Amino acid sequence: MTTSRQISRACARRSAGLAATITVLLTGAGTAQATDVFRLEGFGAISRGMGGAAMAYDTGLAGMMTNPATLSLMTADNALQVGLDLVTTDIKVRNEATGEHASSDAHGQNRGPYFAPQVAYGRHRGTWSIGAGLFAQGGLGTEYGRDSFLSRASGNLDTGLGNSSRLLVLNIPLAASVKVSDALTLGAGIDAVWQGLNLDLLLAADQVGSLIGAGRVSGALLPVLGGLPDLRGAHFSLTRNSPVASGVSAWGYTARVGMTYALSSDSRLGAAYTARSRMADMDGRATLTAIDGIAGQIALPGKIRIHDFEMPAMASLGISQRVSDRLDVAVDLSRVYWSSVMKDIKVAFVADGGGDLAIALPQNYRDQTILAMGAAYRADERLTLRGGFRIAQQALRGSTLFAVIPAIPRRHLAIGVGYALSDRSSLDFAWSHAFEERMDNAGPPNTSAAIAVSHAQDNATLVYTYRF
Repeated sequence: MTTSRQISRACARRSAGLAATITVLLTGAGTAQATDVFRLEGFGAISRGMGGAAMAYDTGLAGMMTNPATLSLMTADNALQVGLDLVTTDIKVRNEATGEHASSDAHGQNRGPYFAPQVAYGRHRGTWSIGAGLFAQGGLGTEYGRDSFLSRASGNLDTGLGNSSRLLVLNIPLAASVKVSDALTLGAGIDAVWQGLNLDLLLAADQVGSLIGAGRVSGALLPVLGGLPDLRGAHFSLTRNSPVASGVSAWGYTARVGMTYALSSDSRLGAAYTARSRMADMDGRATLTAIDGIAGQIALPGKIRIHDFEMPAMASLGISQRVSDRLDVAVDLSRVYWSSVMKDIKVAFVADGGGDLAIALPQNYRDQTILAMGAAYRADERLTLRGGFRIAQQALRGSTLFAVIPAIPRRHLAIGVGYALSDRSSLDFAWSHAFEERMDNAGPPNTSAAIAVSHAQDNATLVYTYRF
């Protein structure tokens, strides 16, 4: 009753904040930023410099993020690692009808380039090794500003409202590994996982209508949509301009197991399985703004919740080979089960004055197979050179692509260098380039105008390790 009176007054006044409800569905836009859809293409500078290969090779303490059994390959009694990831993107969206372009750039206070920390500690005693750390698993980031075609509602109505996204996923792993025999090591770990999302997104009226027509919108606020005199669109905003804090966030956990087996003194197999994450629903505050051709913009504040937003399970198998005293090569093959976690993005909004709306945004991601290959060449006692490449199947579908979720790169080239500063300390650097990928979306519900999205990316990481 309170909601009906509130919306009636808003409608008489400026035409009800009801359309804003639909905006909620854009919440789903928050997916991940890195490569391989949501995940970085390698953890730590050693793996990153070798195309992300890590199953059967000593990649340092970052190995606890991929195969915890590799912790048994460490030789020092103790090791401490600190580092930083840097991600820069080149993202453009073309309106296929008008030829206009929108570029993701540093329009906001918390946009790219994106920085993420990594820190870890490992201890080796007898046949056991343990490790704990903090790593960025991945994320998403776009910033199109407030004056591109993406900020126009139906009927070419300029709104001055922003379109942007930022998802950050942080893992806090605790892992252990045991050397069962000279050949076999077994490892396991559990990660605390934090994820936070910022999002600003405009849905045009045809997108809203398409979702309603497909039965993807329900709730007490839905019948009121017809009360707006000239609905042009709805805008959803849940953004905090902070380096880490986000509009909505949640904690959860995941776990992984792994093994390595030495086929000979020069050859090693490795395998690992990371379970699907178990996250609480992301929740927080949001503002839904209805855009009406007659009444103008009507803001409706409330609470937002994103249900079942999970990271997928992944199974990997790898092999490493010492070709000579100076050269090592490694190959990994992974399968990532996106289809089980990214069929729909489920969003629930509750207005402060009462009334609710539930929206299911279609995504229908495919499972993804990834091949990573890399090599490390020891030029001398101090200097190691690395290189590799990575190629993945496309997980996203053009028909459900969002401009603010262009997580489409799938081919990477990487180089790296390691330098021993002393017998105890080393510095490792890696750079990887995601080659430009393009994908088209012909129309609603996840875009209004037909769009073509292109996305290229450069990632770098610098890591310092001290052994004692």
